[in-house]
Amino acid sequence: MLRAVGVPSARSVLLLNAHGHVEDHVRSILGAMGLRVLAPCTHGALRSQFPQEPSVIAILDCEDCEENWQDAAAETRAAFPSTPLILLTSRGSESLAVSALRLGVMDYLPLPLDARAVRETLNRCLSAPRKPRGPREAEPDSHSESMIGSSAAISTIRGYMRRAAATDCTVLITGETGTGKELAAEYIHKSSPRRGKPFVCVHCAAIPELLLESELFGHARGAYTGATDKCDGLIASADGGTVLLDEIGDMSLQAQAKILRVLEKKEVTLLGGTRSRQVNVRFLAATNQDLEAMTRQGGFRKDLYYRLNVARVELPPLRERKEDIPLLVEHFRRRLGQEAIEAVSNDCLERLMEYEWPGNIRELRNVLERIFLVCESGVVESSDLPAEMRGPRKGGCELGTGERERLVEALCSSEWNKSRAAEQMHWSRMTLYRKLAKYRIKRFSSPDIHLPNEV
Repeated sequence: MLRAVGVPSARSVLLLNAHGHVEDHVRSILGAMGLRVLAPCTHGALRSQFPQEPSVIAILDCEDCEENWQDAAAETRAAFPSTPLILLTSRGSESLAVSALRLGVMDYLPLPLDARAVRETLNRCLSAPRKPRGPREAEPDSHSESMIGSSAAISTIRGYMRRAAATDCTVLITGETGTGKELAAEYIHKSSPRRGKPFVCVHCAAIPELLLESELFGHARGAYTGATDKCDGLIASADGGTVLLDEIGDMSLQAQAKILRVLEKKEVTLLGGTRSRQVNVRFLAATNQDLEAMTRQGGFRKDLYYRLNVARVELPPLRERKEDIPLLVEHFRRRLGQEAIEAVSNDCLERLMEYEWPGNIRELRNVLERIFLVCESGVVESSDLPAEMRGPRKGGCELGTGERERLVEALCSSEWNKSRAAEQMHWSRMTLYRKLAKYRIKRFSSPDIHLPNEV
C-alpha cells in the first residue's frame, strides 16, 4: 500500500511508499531543506484525503510497490496534475526513464540515495515554473471526437497529451486509420503555449514528390518555370505555431532527409534561394504505419524516427474502448442530428457496441450521419442501421467470451473485490459494473462451479 508520513504544510512533500532507512534518509534531507512531508494516506485515496493539492513535490519509492509502479505514478499524476513527481529506484535504466517521462515523471533518483543528488533534484523541481489552471481558464478543446470518452485508456492519453503539450518536444502520434490522429494533434496544439499561433497540417501523402520541397520550404522568384513571385512554404507560414506532418510514413527517403534537417536546425531555405531562415516551429508527426518495422526494412530513416519518437501517443482502436461509444453517439447526435434526432434506442446502441468498427471513430461518425439522414421518427432504431449491423443478435454468453472469461478470472483472483478486479482489467469500477450486467455475471459461493449463463 502507498503511504506517506509527516504533517501538511505550505512547503510540503508527498512521500509515497517509502519505509525503513529510505524513509529516514529522505526525511532528514527534506528537513535540512526546510521541507516537511504529508500525513499518512492510502492507495486510491490521494485526492479525497488532500483535495486542495497541498504538496510541492511528490516522491514515489517504486522499489516495493505492491501494485505496478506505473499505476501508482499514474494515480499520483491524476490526483495532483501540476505537482512534480520524482521516483526512487535501484533499477535505473533507459526503458525506465522513457516510461517515467511518458507518465509525466520529472526525474528519478537512484537508490541508495545521495544527499547532494536529492537536494539538486528537489531544487530543480522547486525552481521549475508551475502554471496551475485558474478557475476561469477554459479547458482545451476536449470535445473533438478523438478525445471524447471516460474509459481508462482515453483518460490516460488525455492526461499524457496535456503534459506533452506543456513542453516543446516532438510528438509522434500513431494509430489505425480513423482513430483521430489529426484531432489529437490539434488537441496538443490547443493545450500548448503555442495555442494562439498557427496550426498547419501537412498531408505528406497528398503532395507530389516534385512539389514537396516547394510546398514545405517555399520558393524564390524564378526558381522554376512559372515561379513568378516569392512564396513562403507551409513550415514558414506556421512560424511560432505547430506543424503536423500527417502520414509521414508515406514520405520518400529523400524528403525524409530534408525534414530531418529542419527538425535539427530549425531553419528552412527557399527553393532556388541562397540564405536559410530560422523558424520557431513545434513539430508533430502522425502515421498509421509501423515505423519501427519500416526502419528495419530500410523504408524509413532511423535518425528521423529517433528524432520524431520523443513523446509517443498511441491512439487505441474503437473496438478496445467500446465503453466510450455511448458518449460518442451522444456527441454526434448533438452535432449531426441537431434537433431532428431526439434519441438513439437502447437496442440500436447495443448493436453499435457489438460491432467491431474496423474504420474506428471515422466509420462511426459516417454511419451515424447516414442513419440520421434517413431517420424520420426522431428516435433511431436498430432497423435504421446498415445491413451488416442488423444481423441476428449474439447470445449473452457468446458475446465477448474471451473478455467474459478474463473478467471471471480477475474476480476470482481478487476474491470478488471489485476495485482490485477493475484494476486488473484496467477498467473503471463503472465499466466493471456494466460488464457484469452485460455478461450476466453474479457472485457464486465456490470458484470451481461454473454455470452456463451466470457465475
